[in-house]
Amino acid sequence: MANIDKLVEQLNFLIKASENYARNDNWSLLHDGADDPVVLSNRLEAAIERATRPTSMYIKQLDTARRRVQPYRLREVRIVALGLRDDLVAGWVESVVELVHADTYRDYLEMAEGLLAKGYKDAAAVITGTSLEVHVRALCAKNNVTTAVAGKPKKADTMNADLKKAGVYDGLQQKEVTAWMDLRNKAAQGDYADYDRDQVRRLIGGVEAFMRKYPA
Repeated sequence: MANIDKLVEQLNFLIKASENYARNDNWSLLHDGADDPVVLSNRLEAAIERATRPTSMYIKQLDTARRRVQPYRLREVRIVALGLRDDLVAGWVESVVELVHADTYRDYLEMAEGLLAKGYKDAAAVITGTSLEVHVRALCAKNNVTTAVAGKPKKADTMNADLKKAGVYDGLQQKEVTAWMDLRNKAAQGDYADYDRDQVRRLIGGVEAFMRKYPA
């Protein structure tokens, strides 16, 4: 949630700066020498775009605000930012949580792709498989599927089966996830001859598509 808190902090700072400008045309809070509402409006718009999806209602409202001339554009953008900030604080913007997760996973998968390109297929398989397990656990949390038994974390295969039972995805997807986890286990256990580079490449691509299809 630290990333969400940072987004809220950024929005709070820029909203406060825009309020300050509206009151007395004073830009002292910006600390960057800005001298008109254009800069602040651009920064608010960028913050909104960072904090939500391109297809969200906030972006639609932002597009409408962008049709206004300054300083009315800044006023309208600030209203959008206020709504988004309040919804973030209230925990009503679940897609942002999914977006933060997606960005994190994408970083790890890009790392895996880089390792694979340099010939380190085993490390790439471990990183991808670990990202998959973390994502499966996050999917359980999102869908109210327990991730522990008697105080101990469930194994990845168990969570995978539970997600299928809960109807999050079907049996075919469950089997595919099981196969990916098996490859990760082989890499982690040192059974490097049991799979090849092409299989790891397909693992990375499959896991990436899975995370997009089932965001957490």
